Amino acid sequence: MTCHLSALLTPAAMAEADRLTISAGTPGRVLMQRAGIAVADVAARGTPPGASVAVLCGPGNNGGDGYVAAKVLRERGFRVTVAAAAPPQARASDAVAAADDWGRAPVPLAAWSEDRPAVVVDALYGAGLSRDVAGEEAEVIDAVNASGCRVVAADIASGVDGATGAVRGIAVKAHETVTFFRRKPGHLLMPGRLQCGRVRVADIGISPAVIEALAIRDFANEPDLWGVSLPLPQPDGHKYSRGHAVVVSGGLARTGAARLAARGALRAGAGLVTVASPPEALAVNAAHLTAIMLERMEGADGLAAILADRRKNAVCIGPALGTGEATRALVAEALASGAATVIDADGLTAFQADAEALFAGIHAWPDRPVVLTPHGGEFARLFGPAKGSKLDAARLAAARSGAVVILKGPDTVVASPDGKASIAANAPPWLATAGSGDVLAGFVTGLLAQGMPAFEAASAAVWLHGEAGRAAGIGLIAEDLPEAMPRVFASLPERFAPADEPD
Repeated sequence: MTCHLSALLTPAAMAEADRLTISAGTPGRVLMQRAGIAVADVAARGTPPGASVAVLCGPGNNGGDGYVAAKVLRERGFRVTVAAAAPPQARASDAVAAADDWGRAPVPLAAWSEDRPAVVVDALYGAGLSRDVAGEEAEVIDAVNASGCRVVAADIASGVDGATGAVRGIAVKAHETVTFFRRKPGHLLMPGRLQCGRVRVADIGISPAVIEALAIRDFANEPDLWGVSLPLPQPDGHKYSRGHAVVVSGGLARTGAARLAARGALRAGAGLVTVASPPEALAVNAAHLTAIMLERMEGADGLAAILADRRKNAVCIGPALGTGEATRALVAEALASGAATVIDADGLTAFQADAEALFAGIHAWPDRPVVLTPHGGEFARLFGPAKGSKLDAARLAAARSGAVVILKGPDTVVASPDGKASIAANAPPWLATAGSGDVLAGFVTGLLAQGMPAFEAASAAVWLHGEAGRAAGIGLIAEDLPEAMPRVFASLPERFAPADEPD
């Protein structure tokens, strides 16, 4: 079943949603009217009565939304100036009609700032922009960004590619963006997300049923996407019914990362967690572990013996293990064990010279849940330079490797081999601290241990990780993240809807 609220529409999918709605009997001009009113509503909020508003209109349908907004704002008593480089193109017939309804000739685009408006409405280009902005429009966007005016963008900040989040030459820096029906990937992917400010989603009368016809593969990473799969404790449950996660420890001086991951797995809900420790690190691990169990492990054969107990159904391997042959052997044993496997950090870098060996090991067990958790550098070592958008790169990597891929960053993308992908936008910048990724790997492992499907487990772990960071606040260290989880879980019942539901 499609997750309607978290679905992200590429510009092509949005165009198809418009087409299906129009063919079902709602005129395009009505959709434009509703879009323009929604933009005007946001522009008017907090703006003093009678204040000046500049509406910058492009030649397409996005400009048509601007003309509608301009007329509505004028009728509400604001002093409105419309600026445009050219009238709407003839093929944008609804925009032509909207310009006619405005009833006044626009001023030249370069003259928009003469009145120092209280608000600038950016209706130059929509999410479907497919070229770099240049010439007069680029100069105007630069002036808007330097003006200090409050900027409200229609659909997306002009200059941002709605499919990729890329800035096409230059882009408006909006304070707020009003988009229509559903958000676009470019609203969440960097750097577009920074250009759009707060994104509001306006209901313009497109039925959610349209989404079923669009074969949506892109989703905002929010509880609406994975909440029904989240394993919450049951009244008749016990620790053995909630899975047993294993985290592989590094050597004597490299044990902390595994303990962070283990604590993350336990706080994510795994019933039991064991740290598999090399003999020389047993004492130091024992000195730090309480609720987490400890088991001696001598190399790959030792890990195989531990995972021979099929109750140990999820394993995290890689944090601080080293990048040599011993780590590659441990990863091979984990993949062959039957346990759901999370490969992180050194477990990925160990295969930089022979990534195909790792991928072959994953493909050999096609029904085994496997999650890879690279940051940008680790991703490049395994998959080479990213091609296309971050969304494209993660999706291609998942298909190539046969694993769910978590491509980390401020806009973490989770991609599945079947093409489904999620984009997270809730990570605070202070999550960028040593050990944070180890905790994330543990969160994924703990959810997999409880039987959550791999894509949903990875997406949920990323979102929970971001929320834990928010709960811990500025100044957090990695150890704070697992301890914030009870507060995050307590908030979940009221968070099963995305932040930007349709107004």
